[in-house]
Amino acid sequence: MQEFKARRDQLLASMGEGVAIVPTAAEVVRNRDSHYPYRFDSYFYHLTGFKEPESVLILIAGDKPKSILFCREKDMEREIWDGFRYGPKAAQDSFGVDEAYTINQLDEMMPTLLSNQAKLFYSLGAEAGWDMKVTQWLNQVKDLARTGVSAPEAILDVRQLVDCQRLIKTPYEMEMMRRSAKIAAVAHNRAMQKTKAGKMEYEIEAEFLHEFYRKGAQAPAYTSIVAGGANACTLHYNANNCQLNDGDLLLIDAGCELDGYASDITRTFPVNGKFSAPQKDLYEMVLAAQLAAIDVAKPGNHWNMPHEVALDVLVQGFIDVGLCQGSKDEVLENGSYRQFYMHRTGHWLGLDVHDVGDYKDKQGNWTTLAAGHVLTVEPGCYVRPAENVPEHFWNIGIRIEDDVLITAQGNEVLSKDAIKSVADIEAQMADGQ
Repeated sequence: MQEFKARRDQLLASMGEGVAIVPTAAEVVRNRDSHYPYRFDSYFYHLTGFKEPESVLILIAGDKPKSILFCREKDMEREIWDGFRYGPKAAQDSFGVDEAYTINQLDEMMPTLLSNQAKLFYSLGAEAGWDMKVTQWLNQVKDLARTGVSAPEAILDVRQLVDCQRLIKTPYEMEMMRRSAKIAAVAHNRAMQKTKAGKMEYEIEAEFLHEFYRKGAQAPAYTSIVAGGANACTLHYNANNCQLNDGDLLLIDAGCELDGYASDITRTFPVNGKFSAPQKDLYEMVLAAQLAAIDVAKPGNHWNMPHEVALDVLVQGFIDVGLCQGSKDEVLENGSYRQFYMHRTGHWLGLDVHDVGDYKDKQGNWTTLAAGHVLTVEPGCYVRPAENVPEHFWNIGIRIEDDVLITAQGNEVLSKDAIKSVADIEAQMADGQ
């Protein structure tokens, strides 16, 4: 728990003075008395490591900083139905907070904790129910003005401070993300080997989900995409209910979550195990764009450079195969390439799949990549049927995505174990056919 204590200490120091309120996520009812699988709030977990619902972290900064956890009371009757609960005493001992109380004591204690504090660090507008609670507590403090008690005058967004912490991964986080990416990479290889014409998309989804859970991941990191043939040209396709056809490509975008940390990998490969000539041309173009982008993902380069490099390779490739007409500069200027490549080349990755952190500074300059950043690199090519498109390219959708950790020397591809060269893909699939 020293990792989480260090994060709390860092936040307390950056606050200077005042009180921070960081609640976890609420449980969500799926239907009647059935809930969706519970997933904690990433900010709360980042600071506590505590996974139970109905919890909130209070941090008090100043001369005598301290952390207070409010959580569910120990209740053996509820544990029979819902499972183990720490309770305040065990939570305090296990998670290293200075004090712990039951969540039922929160309303009673908060006005006192907010009294005579200059600042309140809270994410106003993030959750309406918590906004109402905080407003009530502040009003209770203001009602004591005649007794000499003052309420915080400034409300600052605590998430902005935590974002700065979460953007640069610690060695512990790096190792968690290596493990998450390793599990997901092996799962992609399994799915590739199990693919054949006539199977359903959801059958292939079952293959990598099996590997996620078998290796200890708690859940998929996001709704998986298993898109055969023309479905791959829909960027967020997730019905996963069509039959796989001989001669089509299959695009799988899937990652797992391990103790909160996400992996995010995309691979595209032929259903029958052998690329056709048009498929191979476009695939190797996307792969070349991805490798070039990964090569410039290193300290000192700005965030957008991998996208710029990938786009440069893709545009030239579109011209070479006849998808775009004109010079590279003309195609970049008129934007005709967007018919085939309409998204950016990556995003931050961490506790959230699209993780926190600014991409530009307040002056509008791209963020400079630094050791500890983790990002995805995912160029693609999506060719829908159209009059201006050669028919042999119709319904080809390709994306290749890896998770990349920026290091002091350059970068580390966390998902490197997921097969992606044409030769390796065809060899892998030949073993499974």
